[in-house]
Amino acid sequence: MKSVRRPATALTTLLVLVVIQAIADPTGLLALVGFSGAQLRLDDGVWPLAPYLVFIPVLLAVAWWVTIRAGDRFWTLVAGFVLAVLLAQAATCLVMTWNLGLSTWAAGYVTAKAVPAALIVAAVTHWFGGRATRTSFPPASLWPPAVAIWLPSVVFAALTPLLAGLWWTGAAYAPGVPAARADRGALSLLVAVLLIAVVTALCLRWMRARVPGLLGGWLAALVAGGIVGVIQAVIALVVDGGLSGDLWPAMTAYIAVADGLSFGACLGWLVGVTAIAVDRVRSGRPARALQLAAAIVAVIAVSLALVLPAAGAASAGAASVAAPAGFLRAEGDIITDGDGNQVLLRGVNVNQLVDFYAPDPDVATTRPLTEDDFAGISAQGFNVVRLNLSWSALEPERGDFDEAYLGRITDAVDWAKQYGIRTVLDMHQDSWFNGATADGTQCRPGTDPMWGYDGAPEWATITDDAPRCQFQGRDISPAGNRAFQHFYFDTDGVQSALVDTWGRLAAVFHDEPSIAGYDLLNEPGFGETAPVTTSYLLGRYYDRAIEAIRAAGAPQIVFVEPSIFWSGLGFDSGPPPAFTDDANIVFSPHLYAESLTMDRSLGIPPIVGMDRQFTLAERVAAGYGAPLWSGEYGYWGEEEDVVDRLQRYAAAEDAHLLGSAYWVWKQACGDPQNGIGPTGNGLMVQDCETGGDAAPRDDLLQILTRAYPRSAPGALTSLRGDGAQIEFAGTTQERGCGLEVWIPGDAEPEFTVTGIADVETTAVEGGWSVTGCAEGDYSLATR
Repeated sequence: MKSVRRPATALTTLLVLVVIQAIADPTGLLALVGFSGAQLRLDDGVWPLAPYLVFIPVLLAVAWWVTIRAGDRFWTLVAGFVLAVLLAQAATCLVMTWNLGLSTWAAGYVTAKAVPAALIVAAVTHWFGGRATRTSFPPASLWPPAVAIWLPSVVFAALTPLLAGLWWTGAAYAPGVPAARADRGALSLLVAVLLIAVVTALCLRWMRARVPGLLGGWLAALVAGGIVGVIQAVIALVVDGGLSGDLWPAMTAYIAVADGLSFGACLGWLVGVTAIAVDRVRSGRPARALQLAAAIVAVIAVSLALVLPAAGAASAGAASVAAPAGFLRAEGDIITDGDGNQVLLRGVNVNQLVDFYAPDPDVATTRPLTEDDFAGISAQGFNVVRLNLSWSALEPERGDFDEAYLGRITDAVDWAKQYGIRTVLDMHQDSWFNGATADGTQCRPGTDPMWGYDGAPEWATITDDAPRCQFQGRDISPAGNRAFQHFYFDTDGVQSALVDTWGRLAAVFHDEPSIAGYDLLNEPGFGETAPVTTSYLLGRYYDRAIEAIRAAGAPQIVFVEPSIFWSGLGFDSGPPPAFTDDANIVFSPHLYAESLTMDRSLGIPPIVGMDRQFTLAERVAAGYGAPLWSGEYGYWGEEEDVVDRLQRYAAAEDAHLLGSAYWVWKQACGDPQNGIGPTGNGLMVQDCETGGDAAPRDDLLQILTRAYPRSAPGALTSLRGDGAQIEFAGTTQERGCGLEVWIPGDAEPEFTVTGIADVETTAVEGGWSVTGCAEGDYSLATR
């Protein structure tokens, strides 16, 4: 009975915890196994069933093994139950994707769920589960001799770079942080491998004295992975900006520890098996040791065959770009015009073609879009608009474009071109679709009825009757999450339909050089199974859409965004490196740090500081071998420090030599994002009482319209602008005459130059255009 009582206590506690979390979590996202309230469909493949038919059985099976073999110590039980949760998550992701590299890395995403659950279950099991059945330990003579400890540790560490897959990638790993990846450089790899070997050996020495057999080695690798993550986080604190008033060091620590734990959980069996093999040899049973060695080699070979393709994709180079003359393109880490000039795209979002939900049917959700808008945008010195489009308006019936709406898009592109403005076509969405909470819906405790927003047509919205209720904002909604989940898994061909739509839309504009590019999906939602959705499946959608765009003959840039996590947290994993072999892409996160990020609503310090967000975004862009361009920023509301925040953003944008698009040019009084108030917010303000124009936000425009080089020969090396004052420098290997500088104001600018000839100053609407030819190192500074 004692042997039954202990695992029964653990498994009962786990099941009770799973049920309580599923009931208490109104979103289905925060629990070990969530329930969103959606109807269960049996015709959608494995993914809807995997949490129940894979996660729970694996969780219980590993937990049973742990309670039998991990002894009476509380902390060995905690490690064992963490192992159970991570392995269950990896198995669940595997049956959803059949991608072993992705699935093992994705297990780390549940660390924040695994550790508290493990503490609870271990405590109950330790105190109420009775004593563990005594297990046999290796004879004392077999351990702790060095070979029994160091050989498994060295084997594990040596194999780490080969099995690294997607581990230790992304914004958290600053230059200088050791990571066991070949693409991080020889020194980083060597230090990381030595660190893993030493820490694993220390953990193995401690763990095998308490937990016998395979599990002892496995748990040693798990704990070692977590400790290595802590060490990486400490190093990151030194080399990655230190304590700068934000929570990024804590985020770095969490990511590094989660990576280490998931790596140890999914590959730590290598330590256990190798340790057993060593014991067999030392005890005079070489035949058994050879069998184990053969098994190790076989499993490693299979693992390499499955994991190396993902690792290879992470380091593969992208295909070359062959955009025609006059079209913008991505070259290295900058956007160029193909004629030897770097181009800075600075402008605004235009949301006047979005098909918004109407909170008040009597109040328009958008303001009319006319030629005057583009004349006004040009007069502010902007050279790009991010034109927000709605799939629901473009394709209200599957397969049929609304020609009138397409005509409005074409008119907007033509007007922009007429005023020297390039256009980024953005497939906009917020919370997937514009449906609101239906009458009679019973929102679960903790969630609230919500307005609709914008995005997909009704025929492309599959919610399985999950409630359209929001948790802490529109982007966490069971109905929206389920709709995104169906999109990512291409249920009923929904994703394929949007891919086809992009091909058809790109065919319309394939020969238009004023189209800067195509933004494939605004702030993609996370569905129900991040990062399977937000990394792997999002990257697959992007790859498919890019192929459709290229098949339509469209050579323009494709702008790819990380998920909504970036807007809410200030960072995200994003699609895996080399998700596409197309090099004409630009990484386009929305840099809303200290604005829309959840820290503002929670009243805590910034998760990522405003200055740091640029560094993190550049780090991720470098992983893709792509330039960086922020498709949205701003939206600081009406707080007193909004001007100060924008000034800080502008200074950082200049320092990082970047362009971006401010949110938003105009916002109507009936826009659900505006709320119901006296004005329609935006740079051009609407008076809600009269429906006409109110005074524009001149305080913001004074910063946004500051002087900047629209194009510069070669590449820029420094930039600082403030109103009509500007200082910048650049370098070019060949003489080029593509220099064009915008300077606002009525007064004709005076400046000094070096390396610039044939300078001409021309008055334009709202300011001045300065052109010239540059050679070698050059600079310009106003006086």
